[in-house]
Amino acid sequence: MSLQYSRGVALLRAGRRLLTIFFIGLLISSPVSASWEEVVKSTRNGYVLDRAFSDNGYDWWWHNLYAVNRETGEERPFFIEYFVINPALGGAEPILGQLPENKAAGRKPSYAMMMAGTWGEDAVQIKNYYGIDALRASTSELDVAIGPNVATETHLMGSVSVTAEEAAAHPEYLSDAGEISWNLTVQKPLSYSVGYAGAKVFRELEAFDMFWHVEGIKSLFGGEIIFNGEVYDVIPERSWGYQDKNFGRDYTNPWIWLSVNDFTSSKTGEQLTKTSLDIGGGNPRALGIDFGEKALMAFYWEGKLFEFNFTKLWDFPKTLDWNVTQTDEVLNWQVEAKERNYKFVINFSNPKNKMLKILYENPAGEVNHDDLLNGAHAEGTIEIYRKRWIIYGIYYRWELEDTLIGRHGAGEYGAH
Repeated sequence: MSLQYSRGVALLRAGRRLLTIFFIGLLISSPVSASWEEVVKSTRNGYVLDRAFSDNGYDWWWHNLYAVNRETGEERPFFIEYFVINPALGGAEPILGQLPENKAAGRKPSYAMMMAGTWGEDAVQIKNYYGIDALRASTSELDVAIGPNVATETHLMGSVSVTAEEAAAHPEYLSDAGEISWNLTVQKPLSYSVGYAGAKVFRELEAFDMFWHVEGIKSLFGGEIIFNGEVYDVIPERSWGYQDKNFGRDYTNPWIWLSVNDFTSSKTGEQLTKTSLDIGGGNPRALGIDFGEKALMAFYWEGKLFEFNFTKLWDFPKTLDWNVTQTDEVLNWQVEAKERNYKFVINFSNPKNKMLKILYENPAGEVNHDDLLNGAHAEGTIEIYRKRWIIYGIYYRWELEDTLIGRHGAGEYGAH
């Protein structure tokens, strides 16, 4: 690499930093028009590594859902992920960052990866790797192919397979043994965009370490999954599904996520088909600066969106307090969110013996999260309180409007 080229790259990145500072200032000082927001939202589920982050970044599309064993009727949760890392550094063969010779030579990882797995007492994560040449992806929407595996906004098809011998002989795979294949349809009746901080201008400026977009905060999957020879039917109204994507240059620390799509009203006993909860966050970083531990929350209550988003500074008064605790047996999420007229008290827990520790290497080739607990057996409640004025403008009290019972929730937490 020539000295002139190195200086050019350094100048380009310095220019990006200055532009990022300017746009972040603009973001903080005033809201952006809704029409512009709608324009940038339309491409957020597309591939982003064609320009930004291409030599120091990752991009993935995550899906989780429930299926029913065709023979036994047992419910079982599954996850499927399409993943790309450092595409500008790759070619015909995958470069695995955990391979000793690559680590010794300082080679950064570069590959397209398929990961699928299941949670429960025999939870597994199974990974197959492909060279970047096996990747095809659209920048405008979810339309990606990794080898023979495909994903669009309406269809998923693919498979992963690792033998016990391969898993034992190749710890660099970061994989368990097993076989999973899938052929699924999907509808996404509810979506959530994190807002202006995830807009195209910030993506291309590589403003933040980790970006998030939730195209299918509530997703209805249908079709079939085969896990180790057993057939599972996926029924849309019982799939409790979800789809999001993350991309950037590194993973947030801590890492918090909770998604629930199966809710029943304690007040009426009815299942709430247009209700969905999603919480995500950690410690956002921009320009190498930590912004402190933050979380976003999107809560659809029968189609009405209640949003708690720290990047929308003009959207006051709203508060979101969260805490994650764990014992030897369970992982617990506790959240309290308040806005002008409503308060939401959220408590969910997941048995740890039904979770697994998801393993990712980051674009630098480090597995910096080795204790990222991930599961899909979360259960709990959302208490919904409404503000009742006793003396208007002077004195009020919170009255319980309803308590929602949540099941089939997915979530994770990790810190290093």
